[in-house]
Formats: sequence, structure tokens, C-alpha cells
Amino acid sequence: MNVSSQVAEQAVHWLLEMQQGTLNPRQQAAWQQWLNAHSEHQRAWEQIQQVNQRLRGMPSPLAHAALNAPRSSSRRQALKLLLILGAGSAAAWSLRQQHILPPLSADYRSPVGQRRTVQLADGSQLQLNTGSAVDVHFDGRQRLVRLLEGEILLTTRAGDTPLHVLTGQGLLSSQTARLNVRQFNDHTQLAVLAGQVDVMPNSYSGLPLSVDATRQVNFTRKGWDTPRATDANSGAWADGMLVAAHMRLGDFLSELGRYRRGQLNCDPQVANLLLSGSYPLDDSERILDLLEISLPVKVRRFTRYWVTVQARA
Repeated sequence: MNVSSQVAEQAVHWLLEMQQGTLNPRQQAAWQQWLNAHSEHQRAWEQIQQVNQRLRGMPSPLAHAALNAPRSSSRRQALKLLLILGAGSAAAWSLRQQHILPPLSADYRSPVGQRRTVQLADGSQLQLNTGSAVDVHFDGRQRLVRLLEGEILLTTRAGDTPLHVLTGQGLLSSQTARLNVRQFNDHTQLAVLAGQVDVMPNSYSGLPLSVDATRQVNFTRKGWDTPRATDANSGAWADGMLVAAHMRLGDFLSELGRYRRGQLNCDPQVANLLLSGSYPLDDSERILDLLEISLPVKVRRFTRYWVTVQARA
């Protein structure tokens, strides 16, 4: 049985921790608490051990990356994706391989906690946020950026053909615009910072939605929600900042967790605390220290890769 992406990441974390050496008593207790917390955790732990064993007999680029790149983002992602898909037979692996390899062999990637800027052939600028991957195809007939995972900020230059961005849910088109696009599991979020962008979901047969500057929208394969004003944080990552405007602490830590390896957890008792401010993404440890100063919370670090923010005693 498959497991969620969040639980898969947690199981991979504990496997990698154990492969680094014996857990100390506090780590052992934290692992046991996680394991006993939910039956899905137990299924994930059983599956990740099966995955780890089967990788050794699996001749594929992903298996090679997972086994020979300790602690790397490629290894973590490979194990996570294999866990989500399940540790099936070699035949099943061959069929699934097409869904795994594209992000790992993308034209451009940015690892967790880093950002990257790429100048495209037509003069457009592509910026990749943490943990992102894209393929780029430019020729005389089309200009296409395929967002495989993560988030990009694209500043387009006018050309003979529209510039398209393909996501898991649909196609975005623009002649000249500055747009932020984020890929979620079940939807895409578009924020238009300048210009205008047309949205055409994959399974929608009507006219496209035109989104103007300073507006953002979420869309699925079948349609979209009501466009709204862009959030204060839209595109701020490109300047190395995380901007909070009366943001729930739980939501804030979910965002911050994208820029760190391992798990950054929030105790439900403090998840609804509100905070505002601009925080530099390149120093997440400093941000956590600031939270202890500005909010009634305590940051508990079981390991560098397993951190929980909880109520101050």
C-alpha cells in the first residue's frame, strides 16, 4: 500500500539517520514515538526497508543514485519516490521508471535550500526555488518550460511565439510577463507579478482564464478557483526572503521547511500563533532562534534534521 509524501519523507529521514550510525537514546525514543504514532508510519517503515534492499539488485540510474550518493538530495528524493510508489517487482519498476526519472534527469535543478538563476536562449530569465526541476525546449516553433517539481519565477521576453509553462495540471501562456509558478501534488499556483498570463487546465474545454498583474490563482486539471490579490510572500524567495503577513506559525514552518533538509515540525498547540515580518532564507537556524524571542515557543532539536517547535514550558 502506498504512503503519503510527508510520511515517506519522514521514513527516509529515519533510515538515513540510522545508516549514519547508532541512534542515541533521545533519537531512539523520537524514532519509536514516530513509529507508534500511526499505522501509516509502520507501513512506511516496512516499505522503506524493502526498498533499500531491492535497490541493491535494481539496475537503473535511480537505484545507482540512491545507493551511491549518501545524504544527497538525489538519494533522498529517489528513496522517497520509490517508497511512495511501493517496492514492486522489476517489471513494475520498469513501467514506473518513466515517472521517476524526469525530475532526476531534468535540464535544470536546484537542490533543497538553494536557488538558481538561468538565462534562457531568448533572453528570458528563469529562477528556480528550493528543490525545483524544469525541462526547457526552445526551437523555431515553440518556447516551452516544463515545471517538473517545485517553484519557478519566470521573466519572459517578447518573441515570435508565446512562452508556455507546462505543469502537472495545465498550460500557461504569455508573450511578456513576470510570473511565479508553484507545483503542488494536486494543483498549480500561479502568481502574475507583471503582464498577463492565460491558464488552460488539461481537462478543461472552454476558453482560457486570463490572469492580470498582481493577481494569483490556483488551478487543477479541471478548472480554477477565484483569482485573488497576490500574497505578500509571492516571489519573495527570489530575493532570498520569506515574508509573513499575519501568517499562522504552522503555515510559516511548512514554508520554512522547504528550505531545510529533514523534518521541521510544529506542535498543534502553537500552530495558530500569528507572526509577521521578513526573514532571510539563507539562515533558517537564525529564523528559528528569532521565533523563540518573538513568540512563546521553544525549538527542540532532536537532531539537525528533526526539529520541533512547541509551546514554551
